Amino acid sequence: MTGSPAGSDEAFLAHAVRLATENVADGGGPFGAVVVLDGAVVGTGQNRVTRDHDPTAHAEVVAIRDACRALGSFSLVGATVFASCEPCPLCLAATLWSRVDRVVYAADRHDAAAVGFDDSAFYELFARERDTWPMPVVAHRLADADAPMRAWAEHAARVHY
Repeated sequence: MTGSPAGSDEAFLAHAVRLATENVADGGGPFGAVVVLDGAVVGTGQNRVTRDHDPTAHAEVVAIRDACRALGSFSLVGATVFASCEPCPLCLAATLWSRVDRVVYAADRHDAAAVGFDDSAFYELFARERDTWPMPVVAHRLADADAPMRAWAEHAARVHY
């Protein structure tokens, strides 16, 4: 587990902003995040997209991964994600999947758009019908398409999430 600055929202947000600013100096993107549980930082993340050649390595996702490893759990119930900027749709989905209780952010999507990170395009895309998307997302049903789901349903040792 990572150490914790003093336990206010403002202090945790300042920590996320500091991580983001340091990341820029290190050649990364201007995003940082911390996961806090019971007043302690349990995970941190900086945007590592270009550094790691990983389009999913957004600060919030990296922080969630770090916290989950530290806690030995995929569930972050009771935790708060503090982000230097409003989460994009990918990060927002990651916070929902990890079951955090709350997300608090400093800068917003307009601040990000002003420097070339225009997440609004994704928010707008998801609001449209899929047949209007520039990238086709197409169902192609195989005869045994539900085999993995049946295997899951029948697996006695499955972990419910």
